[in-house]
Amino acid sequence: MPTLWLLFGINLLNFFDRQILAAVTEPLRLEWGLSDTQLGWLVTAFTLLYAVVGLPLGRLADLWRRNLLLAAGLALWSSLTWLSGLCRSFWPLFAARLGVGVGEASCAPAASSLIGDLYRPLERARAMSVFMMGLPVGVALSYLVGGAIAQHYGWRAVFYLAGFPGLLLAGAALFLPEPPRGRCEAIQVGAKQRPGSSTALVLGIPTMRWIIASGLLHNFIMYAFTFFLPSFLVRHHRTTVQMAGLVSALVVGSVGALGMLTGGWLGDAAIKRRQNGRMLVAAAAVSVAAPAGFLALLLPSGALLPFVALQGMAALLMYTYYATVYATIHDIVEPALRGRAMAIYFFAMYMLGASIGPVALGWLSDFFARRAALSAGAALVLAPEQLRAIGLHQAMYAIPALSVVLAAVLFAGAATTAKDIVGLQDWMKGLDAKGAEEYDGLVPKGGLEPPRA
Repeated sequence: MPTLWLLFGINLLNFFDRQILAAVTEPLRLEWGLSDTQLGWLVTAFTLLYAVVGLPLGRLADLWRRNLLLAAGLALWSSLTWLSGLCRSFWPLFAARLGVGVGEASCAPAASSLIGDLYRPLERARAMSVFMMGLPVGVALSYLVGGAIAQHYGWRAVFYLAGFPGLLLAGAALFLPEPPRGRCEAIQVGAKQRPGSSTALVLGIPTMRWIIASGLLHNFIMYAFTFFLPSFLVRHHRTTVQMAGLVSALVVGSVGALGMLTGGWLGDAAIKRRQNGRMLVAAAAVSVAAPAGFLALLLPSGALLPFVALQGMAALLMYTYYATVYATIHDIVEPALRGRAMAIYFFAMYMLGASIGPVALGWLSDFFARRAALSAGAALVLAPEQLRAIGLHQAMYAIPALSVVLAAVLFAGAATTAKDIVGLQDWMKGLDAKGAEEYDGLVPKGGLEPPRA
């Protein structure tokens, strides 16, 4: 358990440093005179390189010591986060965010591979939920800390503070255990894999393809929403930067942590009854999140309490995705390929999802702002900030619309999960028939319960 909490701390800083830019978006925009599209490109710069570099780092996580990979990546991204505070124009900050993306690309493949070798199949969703709880907690702290410091000390001070803790945790990461791959599988397949190219093997699993499609949509939604949420609160609900940070922390961070843990618990409980239980939990949760998010956007300016309630419910349900879907990847992919599987998954969802989400929402915001200006014409003169508020508000409706599509993709993935679990188990049984008789993990019928004596 201490190892899991250290991995949680590393992941917390991963998302704290990644999301800190969102907390200071408004003061940064006003100082440099940036458009919403330019703000979106700052996130895209990070995610594009994150996606590309994640592929070789995922392969490295299958071959090298994962604790060393985590320590090196953490030290790199923390140093560049600190240096971001020294930037005096758009392009140096753009370059610094590229470097942060390189460092952070080491975290998910190495950490998730470690968790797969530290916890048995029936425990993985809960273990993954603790690790992934670093996402909402890190985002919440970035909003809270970033908003308060930017309000009183300026946005550059936020980056100086954000970069320091990671250097301390990088040293602690060197002492993480390095268990043998496949240690927690009762059938000890070790570093063996099915014949063929590792990439082709991963992409040849039908459920994996649906999971990749879901990750693309989920990351598009979450990165666009969490990046522009503080700006939306400042413009539409007319809060201060500090209040926007507080409300964002409540809407995304606090309830997100609860959603992460709930998803882990429900996922492990559901898979004891149905082999596709984890995917069904994710699909059902997103199905309810979409209308809740839509109703939150219909609220008038200043209705903060109803907004927190409705959008908080939507965020809680969206965060169940991580523990359930990430654990499903371990259910359908052999231990020797899990680092590669996570890297391919992350490449697709960051390259085609997270990298596009913020800049696309920023472009939509600018488009609707221009359209509002043309519609007003001579009859109504609106201030530039009023137009920006209208534009961003209208653009945000893309979030619940895409959530409906995401739910459909998750239900499609649930339809193929059981067959892929059986396929992996049959291959593992073929390697070790004796071990299959004692295997207490994946079973072909009746859910994923250990066989009874």
